[in-house]
Amino acid sequence: MYKIPRSVLVVIHTPDLRVLLLERAAWPGYWQSVTGSLEREDEPLRSAAVREVAEETGLDAERYRLVDWGIENTYEIYPQWRARYAPGVTRNREHVFGLTVPAPVPVALAPREHARYEWLPWEAAAAKCFSWSNRDAIRMLPDRLAADR
Repeated sequence: MYKIPRSVLVVIHTPDLRVLLLERAAWPGYWQSVTGSLEREDEPLRSAAVREVAEETGLDAERYRLVDWGIENTYEIYPQWRARYAPGVTRNREHVFGLTVPAPVPVALAPREHARYEWLPWEAAAAKCFSWSNRDAIRMLPDRLAADR
């Protein structure tokens, strides 16, 4: 079964702008926020975000403040991951969410997906991300939080 080229990105952060990053198990040095594809074409984006947060961190996103940022990115799928998609699929559409937790909390990683996690100041987290869309989303955090207040 092929992955759907539609995904969510969830930037998990604290009010003081510490950001949770996860290191991919199969790709050491590749750090990212929570991200994942829709399981079916009609899966609501918010449901996918809640599911991915639970799968990748063990956190219940419904217990915290999950905000749809209304941002969608389209990007080229990295060549090393294209075999997961139907032949000829080279682009993915990603929808961005933010999840505010009160403080850095321990997470339960999905060991097949991620090897380690870190809570970092937003600037350091943005610099560590391999994905431009993830990096750009983290760089938006100070303005997004200021607008929400």
